[in-house]
Amino acid sequence: MKRRKMKKVFLFLFCIFISIFLLAQNGKVFDNLSMKSSILNSERKYAVYLPPDYESSQRSYPVLYLLHGGGDDQTGWVQFGEVLYIADKAINERKATPMIIVMPNANTGKRGYFNSVKGEWRYEDFFFEEFIPFIEGKYRIKGEKRYRAIAGLSMGGGGAFIYALHHPELFSSACPLSSNTGPLSLNAAKEHLKQREKETVTDKEAETYYQQYSALYLVENMPEEQKKVVRWYIDCGDGDSWYEGSSLIHIAMRKKEIPHEFRIRDGGHTWTYWRTALPEVLDFVSQAFHQE
Repeated sequence: MKRRKMKKVFLFLFCIFISIFLLAQNGKVFDNLSMKSSILNSERKYAVYLPPDYESSQRSYPVLYLLHGGGDDQTGWVQFGEVLYIADKAINERKATPMIIVMPNANTGKRGYFNSVKGEWRYEDFFFEEFIPFIEGKYRIKGEKRYRAIAGLSMGGGGAFIYALHHPELFSSACPLSSNTGPLSLNAAKEHLKQREKETVTDKEAETYYQQYSALYLVENMPEEQKKVVRWYIDCGDGDSWYEGSSLIHIAMRKKEIPHEFRIRDGGHTWTYWRTALPEVLDFVSQAFHQE
C-alpha cells in the first residue's frame, strides 16, 4: 500500500514536471540568414524568430515584420532588443499567440526602408516584391492580411508607418515606436533631400518624395475607405526628441476619426524603452491574429 502511494506521488510530480517543461519551451533565433535580391543587386541579410512549437508542429503561423533603427542591422532586435527572451515569455505566458518574427537588414548600400528619389536604390520595392514572397514561401506562414503585422523602432518605426500606409491591404496591425515619421512639411523634405542626396533634387522630385514618405501627409490625405483597415499602435517616450511627429500624427488621426492607440510613456530613444515596448506590441498584434 505504501509503495502504491509512492508511485502515485511520483507519477503526480512527474506530470507536473512535464507540464512545466512543455509550458516553458523555447523558440529559436537565426540572425545571419540571407537571400539574393535582383532589385538591389546584392545579398540581403535577415534574422528570424521561430516560436517554441515550430519544429514540432506542421501548422502555419502569423508573422510580424520587425524593423530595426538607423545604425543597427538585422541583429539589433536580437542582440539589444532581446526578442528571443521577450517573445518566448509572452508566448509561454499566453500573452501573445505563437508567431514568426522576421527582421530584415536595411543598413547596407543606402540606409533606410524607402526607394531613393531618383530610383537607383529601391528598398521598398525589394521588401514587397522580393522579401515578403521569399519569407512567406520559405517558412510556414499564414498568407492572409489578418495574420501579417509590421512594427519597428526609430528609422524602422518610419518604415512601419509608411509600409502600412502604402499597403493597408497587406497588414492587419502596425506598431511604429519612437518613429522617424519623415518630413513634416514640404520645406523640411527639401532640406532633408538637399543634405542626403549627392545629386541636385528638383522641386518636383522633392514634392513627390514628401507625398510618398511623409507619414503625416499620408494620414492627413488618407481616403475614407482606408480609415479602419489597419489597427494602429503608436508609442513614443516623453523624453524622446522625435516625439513631435508621432504626436502630430496622433492629432491628425483624432481629427480624421482614424481608430488608433497612442502611448506616451516615461523614457527616451533607448533600447531600455524599446524592450519595454515589445511585449505590448506582441500583445497588440496578437489581438488581430486571434479569433474573437
